[in-house]
Amino acid sequence: MLTVSHLRCEYKINPIGLDVKSPRLSWQLQSDQRNCVQSAYQIQLSLTEGHEQIEWDSGKVSSDQSIHVELDHWLPQARTRYFYRIRVWDAAGEQSDWSETAFFEMGLMDGTNAWQANWITSRPIDEHDSSCPRLRTTFELEQPIASARIYVTALGLYELHLNNKRVGQDYFTPGWTSYGKRLQYQVYDVTNLLQAGNNILGAYLGDGWYKGHLGWNKEQKIFGAEAALLLELHIHYADGSEQRILSNESWTTASSAIRMSDIYMGETYDARMEADWMDTSSTIWTPVERLEYTKEIIVAQENVPVTKVQELKPIALLTTPQGERVLDMGQNMVGWVKFSIQGESGHTVELRHAEILDHEGNFYVDNLRGAAQCIQYTLKGGGTETYEPHFTFQGFRYVKLIGFPDVVDLDCFTGVVLHSNMERTGDFKCSSPLVNQLHHNILWGQKGNFLDVPTDCPQRDERLGWTGDAQMFVRTASYLMNTGPFFTKWLRDLRADQGEDGGIPFFVPDLRSSTSEGWGDTSHSSAAWGDAAVICPWTIYEMYGDVRLLGEQYESMKRWVQYIHEQGSNPYLWNTGFHFGDWLGLDSKPDSYIGATDKDFVASAFYAYSVSLVQKAAAVLGQDEDAAYYDKLHDNIVAAFREEFVTPAGKIAVPTQTAHVLALHFDLLDSTARKRAIDQLGKLVAEAGNHLTTGFVGTPYLNPVLSDTGHHDLAYTLLFQEDYPSWLYQVIQGATTVWEHWDGIREDGSLWSADMNSFNHYAYGAIGEWLYRYVAGIRSDEQHPGFHVVHIEPEPGPGLEWVEASLDTMYGRVASSWYRRENKEMEVHVTIPANATGTVVLPGASLQTVLESGLPLHDVPHIQGVQTIESLVKIELGSGSYQFTYKCVEESDGVIVK
Repeated sequence: MLTVSHLRCEYKINPIGLDVKSPRLSWQLQSDQRNCVQSAYQIQLSLTEGHEQIEWDSGKVSSDQSIHVELDHWLPQARTRYFYRIRVWDAAGEQSDWSETAFFEMGLMDGTNAWQANWITSRPIDEHDSSCPRLRTTFELEQPIASARIYVTALGLYELHLNNKRVGQDYFTPGWTSYGKRLQYQVYDVTNLLQAGNNILGAYLGDGWYKGHLGWNKEQKIFGAEAALLLELHIHYADGSEQRILSNESWTTASSAIRMSDIYMGETYDARMEADWMDTSSTIWTPVERLEYTKEIIVAQENVPVTKVQELKPIALLTTPQGERVLDMGQNMVGWVKFSIQGESGHTVELRHAEILDHEGNFYVDNLRGAAQCIQYTLKGGGTETYEPHFTFQGFRYVKLIGFPDVVDLDCFTGVVLHSNMERTGDFKCSSPLVNQLHHNILWGQKGNFLDVPTDCPQRDERLGWTGDAQMFVRTASYLMNTGPFFTKWLRDLRADQGEDGGIPFFVPDLRSSTSEGWGDTSHSSAAWGDAAVICPWTIYEMYGDVRLLGEQYESMKRWVQYIHEQGSNPYLWNTGFHFGDWLGLDSKPDSYIGATDKDFVASAFYAYSVSLVQKAAAVLGQDEDAAYYDKLHDNIVAAFREEFVTPAGKIAVPTQTAHVLALHFDLLDSTARKRAIDQLGKLVAEAGNHLTTGFVGTPYLNPVLSDTGHHDLAYTLLFQEDYPSWLYQVIQGATTVWEHWDGIREDGSLWSADMNSFNHYAYGAIGEWLYRYVAGIRSDEQHPGFHVVHIEPEPGPGLEWVEASLDTMYGRVASSWYRRENKEMEVHVTIPANATGTVVLPGASLQTVLESGLPLHDVPHIQGVQTIESLVKIELGSGSYQFTYKCVEESDGVIVK
């Protein structure tokens, strides 16, 4: 039976507040038949859920496209909800039933002219007042309503309440964008929160990223000095009339119980000052002030919102050697602690947050630097009180309790995990518990650092959207979760913050005033960091087939490589400016942050790589002249690179693991030099005791390069190392997230310098890509992006007996599992989603021994092609689930020889 499911609009389920002129729909096909391919589709839009009033009908469209289908030749209207349904035909002409109905709702759409409300603010009592104000208005409803929407944004952060109920499930709204250039607004359906008669609408305002502490120079008010609110409530009555409640000078303001709330510092709350929103006492409410601020920068919500995603209970209450009482949450997490308490009015308790205990078992906060991460709560008294913060988040596993009763009930504490609510898409399990824990750590590193922007770390006075970290991890992130909307929003910020010369800030959103010191002659445009402008949009294109985003970012990509092209005297090398190099590489001088790999080598290698990706993007976008230009430019860069960094005998002049990895991965060598580099890389790893010495730049590519160049067993050896430096060393040390330093905690228990030692720093978690792409073998196809063509190429190695992995793509679930059985038999399970096709490569197989569900391959329907390449069998097949079993051709120490 053929059905249509998983309807999405702009990646999202039933979104409201879209401001795109041509919304894109995606759907998945479900079929009980193999080799299901869509031959046509039909879309109907309606203004009613029952489709009694058809607004637009595509008719039957002959196409196999089922993702990012633009609703062209049709213009949506602002503030209008459209219901849609889809049916499809397969290659045999079978027609599905109509799908279930989904909807999308447009936002204001008209930009500046759409907003009738005014910015309003509450002036602080004095320069020392750091409290979060409340803003409020009242209004009457005298007739039945049909629907109601709030359109809202803020300078700073807001939390809305309507008739004493919190509006929505989103946190840290409107999010962190390139303030001054872009500011998101959100839309809420509040139909069910309104009541007949008197209604009260209010908002808390917080400093957030806009005016709170940011960066490590203890700066505040980087983007602005005054928090403000812009809000419109549109009420549609049953008789067809409309009323609008606007933020303006008629609103009033009062102080709140939130005495201070700051991203880094934490929150101070005095419950004695709590007041009901319904309290209309004229003594506490005073007029707001109008703030003159532009509305031209306002855009609709792009990213998925930050929400409460998970709750954790503490696993233990510890007493440290210093006598401190500490909760152990069992997991390094990001969010806050919700707690309940009883006590006398005026009594204050504190929660302080830390990632680790030191080697003596004491609470360790030195690595937080200037971030206090402190919650202070003053009780109002009179019964059980429950509290959780509003405008701050902490990165922590351990929580020190100060001022709490002598007897602590763990049931009174709950860890609330918050991050951008991306759909979980990837899953990986294997026969090694340590590797499973590593995968867990990588996932939780993403949870902790994908909070509206891809931060480097979530705990100290930094938490910035470092471009280098983002590009290193983007593919791993996109295996684990659906990052399409997340990176769409962040890349638009990157484009907005790109310099007039094409340079890219070290982090996005940019804090130029905070980064002008400490980096030498520039605060932007380091190799491998600025290359996020090219690598990230290309990766999102590959993983999700998002041509629109690639087209949006294309000029930014070109400007970045043009910026590099204009540096220095040689347009084909990059040997000028400041670079982070192989950040935290282990082959550097003691106490140096930058690895031993020559920074000009790194810069020129990434220059070539980015140009190659821009050339591919030009070809995808039909920019043929550009494609030819960048193809020639790439040839010139590669030639200059070889002349500069490769000897006439074919030896790479920079003798580091990272140099060899980059040269091989970016395909910068001729055949002679490539063979020599492959051999030399193996020797360099062996000389390091079969350990890595790479930093941020080299590590993401190390295992993929080893697997691609005949050193696959060595890649497995690196994976399974348990002593320093290795991924599993951190696991053995008890890590539950990925560390910033390979030896954040040294083998003797001492710690890396506190000035930069995060224990939740996802960059080295890029090994996750290798687990999915090589160990499990799930690979995309850049010629058929979004997994329209799926490649399953598992590569077993020493140390694993089985692997099970899956990935929920835009087309549906891809799965790959392999098992070593007795008598040298392998069993491989594969699932290709409907409307996709696949290739499966079986390692160590002979065509004569391969069976699919007990049948020889030539007897299996929908096997579209088979070929043997050395000891590999490559099978082309249609959608469906398959089980292959075969005797291995040759094994050595349990390892299939390829």
